[in-house]
Amino acid sequence: MSEQHIQSDRVQNGNAIPAHPNEPSSFEEWTPDLIRQQVEALKEMRGAILHAVQDCFGYIPAAAVPVIAETLRQTRSEVHGIISFYHHFRTHPAGAHAVHVCRAEACQAMGGRQLEGHIKARLGIDYHQTSRDNEFTVAPVYCLGNCACAPSIRIGDNTHGRMDEEERIRV
Repeated sequence: MSEQHIQSDRVQNGNAIPAHPNEPSSFEEWTPDLIRQQVEALKEMRGAILHAVQDCFGYIPAAAVPVIAETLRQTRSEVHGIISFYHHFRTHPAGAHAVHVCRAEACQAMGGRQLEGHIKARLGIDYHQTSRDNEFTVAPVYCLGNCACAPSIRIGDNTHGRMDEEERIRV
């Protein structure tokens, strides 16, 4: 495993957070040994372990849960409970582009449900699913902080506001 995946490039609440690959294509194929290396490198920062595994491999493989649990001396159920509780964690590879649809009140009041329906119909998928070509994964988000330009979506790192009919076609 490259040093990039266990080196820290940022700090949050006093804890080192692992480096993030920039492109989904940079994810490594997971192996039990690589999972063990991730867990061992971050053992003292338990909260960062699942993030590091997902950052490295693009998701948390179901078969990796027993490896993580064993290394942390936790039950599989405890590890799975954390993964399933937090919507951020994925158990399947995501598409090359994440489409986050704002579900907050301001966006809903300004046509967010129509926007949501359009995106799902256009891509042929529902929330937490990936398109057949592995290009897009759609996920709800509960505020993009762009309320004045509702309804809004984020594709990758780009937020798009005022998503009227014309804008939907353009994006």
